[in-house]
Amino acid sequence: MQSPTVPLSEILVLAVDPCPVEPEASYPIMGVYGFARGPIVRQVVRGSEISASTLYRVKKGQLVYSRLKAFEGAYTVVPPELDGYFTSNEFPTFDVHPDRADHRYLEWLFRQPDVWREIAIGSKGIGARRERVHPKQVLSYRIDLPSLDEQRRIVQQLDRVAALVDERRRAIEAAERETQALLLKAFQRAIDGAPLRPMSEVAPLVRRPVEIDLDAAYPELGVRSFGRGTFHKPDLPGAEVGNKKLFRICAGDLLFNIVFAWEGAVAVAQPEDEGRVGSHRFLSCVPTPETATVEFLRFYFSTPEGLQKLGEASPGGAGRNRTLGLKKLESLQVPVPPIVRQHWFDRLQAKARKARAIRASTAQDIAALIPAMLHEIFNGRAKAA
Repeated sequence: MQSPTVPLSEILVLAVDPCPVEPEASYPIMGVYGFARGPIVRQVVRGSEISASTLYRVKKGQLVYSRLKAFEGAYTVVPPELDGYFTSNEFPTFDVHPDRADHRYLEWLFRQPDVWREIAIGSKGIGARRERVHPKQVLSYRIDLPSLDEQRRIVQQLDRVAALVDERRRAIEAAERETQALLLKAFQRAIDGAPLRPMSEVAPLVRRPVEIDLDAAYPELGVRSFGRGTFHKPDLPGAEVGNKKLFRICAGDLLFNIVFAWEGAVAVAQPEDEGRVGSHRFLSCVPTPETATVEFLRFYFSTPEGLQKLGEASPGGAGRNRTLGLKKLESLQVPVPPIVRQHWFDRLQAKARKARAIRASTAQDIAALIPAMLHEIFNGRAKAA
């Protein structure tokens, strides 16, 4: 049977509980994450540290949102553990009529991007992050409201699947941690007793300068931090290169982003990266085939020891002030076990990559499950006024 379509004003009522700020009192503060990620628990603040003269108390089970970030899903229901917390006047709060709606049903309803966008239509402001959503826009939004029993059945179904999704996600994360631990253990076995040699001998720096054609375009390559590989940047027109020097990258290069090498911006150039270019900030090292493999060296620079050496070779302050020096990179001492032992470890890495690819695919499928269920359950239920 078709459920009635009602505006949220029939099941929500704006609930304002203003509390004058006392200088000597302490106030636990909450906010709301965007993209339906729930409440933000902030530190307790003394009244003397708060510029506002009034805060607003929230209660468990209330619907609360951020006026400023509602367009990106900053809606949540106050959980029991945050009962009595405080917000500013930028967080309108609503009581839910218990005889009409289950607050958990509304919490699931507000996890849908389509709902955020439709409510935000007509917001006032300058620029995306200045478009405040007024409570009237929320209250005028219409939803298809099933019976309380049906709402609770839907909540139970979604909660059950969400628990299974979380369990599976935790299992994937645990498997990844175990894989990394096993690789580290195998790597330590591989380098046990191995001599140290400078990078200048093991994997010399190779520069392939590009002669700039003003009418050409140059596809740039980037290297992510924390060992997350390479990525493709937009093409750089030759006319915009200016005094910038570009160097060609070949598949199999061991790449260092000298600005962020200290935080693991090291990668192996893949076949699809062949022929792309990098600025002087990207160094290509090519291992001597009979001495070292590129994947073995890449792994070394992802270990705590390798990262520490990169950090020591990158003097300066934080962020962009820490730059890996060319000479220091060339002088870095790396372990060089027999090449057959390196090949053995690389075969382990290849197996680990296959397992990770399977887990990554599974994780994507899991991540898509809840949105697909929300669409199936609520499709056609929520309608703009």
